[in-house]
Amino acid sequence: MDCGKLDELGSVGMVESESHYPGGLQTIINLFQALPDEEKREALISYAEQAPKWAPKPGETFDLEDVRKDEECTDTVGVFLKVSPDQRTVFRVSLGPQVQTLTRAMASILCRGLDKALLQDVLEVPGDFVPKIIGADLVRARSHTVYYVLTRMKGIARVYLNRQRVTGNS
Repeated sequence: MDCGKLDELGSVGMVESESHYPGGLQTIINLFQALPDEEKREALISYAEQAPKWAPKPGETFDLEDVRKDEECTDTVGVFLKVSPDQRTVFRVSLGPQVQTLTRAMASILCRGLDKALLQDVLEVPGDFVPKIIGADLVRARSHTVYYVLTRMKGIARVYLNRQRVTGNS
């Protein structure tokens, strides 16, 4: 499945949700909810293969960078955040070679889904979208893995916001 066609496919299978998601992430959720399980797996692999697209580019600058290897991850993960004057976010993620396929897929999904989302909306993204994308079985089997990148992105966004409040630039 070509995830580059997401914008065309995103309106397929619209499902009402009580949770609020930034528009890009909602589009991805809608796509995955419309897919049978086999195609979900193929789409996750496609997103994992696209992870290098979301790595920081040479010369790109960020407001915050958080690069580390946590106990729950198999390799180093870097989360990079740039916030525009109107509080819109751009995330980049660097992933070490040992990072699992599912983590790579979630990193790609989140970078795409949260691209240009408002900083406050990123902080409010509930984790309940994850089973809608990958299915409940994988969530149970890989509970730490599937939420890892979201937790890191929300953490760096929270640090950015707190620093802005301290310096009076909010």
